[in-house]
Amino acid sequence: MAKPAVVVVGADKGGVGKTTVSRTLLDYFSANNVPTRAFDTESPRGTLKRFHPDITEIVDMTTTADQMKIFDTLNATSPSVTVIDVRAGLLSPALASLRDIGFLDAAKAGQITFAVFHILGPSIASLDEIAETAGFMTGAKYFLVKNFINDTQFFQWDQSTYNSYFHRIKDATELTIPKLNEMAYEQVEVSSVPFLKFVANKGINDDAANYSFVLRGYVRHWLANVWSEFDRIRLTDIVGSKPGGRSSEK
Repeated sequence: MAKPAVVVVGADKGGVGKTTVSRTLLDYFSANNVPTRAFDTESPRGTLKRFHPDITEIVDMTTTADQMKIFDTLNATSPSVTVIDVRAGLLSPALASLRDIGFLDAAKAGQITFAVFHILGPSIASLDEIAETAGFMTGAKYFLVKNFINDTQFFQWDQSTYNSYFHRIKDATELTIPKLNEMAYEQVEVSSVPFLKFVANKGINDDAANYSFVLRGYVRHWLANVWSEFDRIRLTDIVGSKPGGRSSEK
């Protein structure tokens, strides 16, 4: 049996669009026929679960019982990839918990594939988080994600300052999530469906919808650009999946 893969998406700063990135990952794995389950740690309300209810469970990652729901079942469930959308402000504490339970040691030993998508916002405070997470990244695939989804401006300071933060972690890889047209983004939010379903003009229960042709086009173009970033880092290879081909609709 292939070893389990865990993808953590988070940030210590709120409002940087981490759940949006989680949603693009779930759509990407779905389109590439990679079995995936997800945990939404924004307990008790949850945001990720609203868009991907069939594969998402809401948990409180600060409790031992819910940590067991996630990590005691890694080898007992059929999905090969587990995506964890970490609530704003909890990335460093979550990584500390993973260290304490021996998860990071297991990843370092090659028993588990571990990837972290650290979502950065357009502020120096967001870069300061890199120093907090650096100590936890041994054995992990670490991705620094510049997310433009909420802001058209990014890292408006001397490039050497940015580089001094970015290079603190050996082998870190930079990803860019482009900005999506505001009206298109809002329409997907209102529709409460995955980006893939919106593009395919499908509703919550796969019934035919009547979304704008123009807005669907914006989302299709944007999602293709996001997926090209995932393709560039060979994400399906990282999680140990060799899909037969990508499907455009789910």
